[in-house]
Amino acid sequence: MLNGAMRKWQPWLWTAWLLGFVGLSGLLSGRAIAQVSLDSAEDLDLDPIILEESPVLQRWLDEVPDLAEDIRQDPSFRPRLRVGYAQWLSDPDASGFYLGVEDVLIQPRGLTLSADYQGSFRGDRQAYGLDLRYYLRPLGSYVNVAPVVGYRSVEREGDRRHGPHVGLRVLLALSRTGAADLALSQTWVNPGGSQEVSLTTLSAGYAVTSDLRVSTDLQWQRAGQSDRRVGIGLEWMF
Repeated sequence: MLNGAMRKWQPWLWTAWLLGFVGLSGLLSGRAIAQVSLDSAEDLDLDPIILEESPVLQRWLDEVPDLAEDIRQDPSFRPRLRVGYAQWLSDPDASGFYLGVEDVLIQPRGLTLSADYQGSFRGDRQAYGLDLRYYLRPLGSYVNVAPVVGYRSVEREGDRRHGPHVGLRVLLALSRTGAADLALSQTWVNPGGSQEVSLTTLSAGYAVTSDLRVSTDLQWQRAGQSDRRVGIGLEWMF
């Protein structure tokens, strides 16, 4: 009876063993096969001009890239040039403009530079500054956190406050390469001093073309008297 049962299941056992062997062999040798294929690509009958004009093909022939790591390090945001209209909500007549650059990458592992200027048309309000941000997570992450360090000046109706600018920024990339994102930052100008200013900024952006975005932001300023500013504008990604 036992021999009969074994004969009955023998074809299935052989099939399972063969599938397992093939799968394990493929797992262990897949990378080696890919490398052999790439090494052999130089022997293909290709026009040399194609090789010279294809950085991707040259890279693959030189070394098999780590695509997962490339995706992790490829920034989910892009540097931007910003310009727009600003309205201070505490005074209906206090309207103006803003302009600046944001997240210009100066170090491949996450250090960026941002600078901006904003002012009212009648000249009673203005603010400007320059910041360094260091993103703690890989640049390809959909959620990232960056400490902010820089300098900022804030002036309202003759009351000018300026000094070191420090804080934290949280970025939520809803779509890669700057197509859509949300950001929330909490920073302080001259923290701990008698002239301290607290700034809370919520911003959002959405791409309408491959290089152009519509953006909006809302900022709360607390320094003696509280003030709020809303802005809407355009961002050119480069």
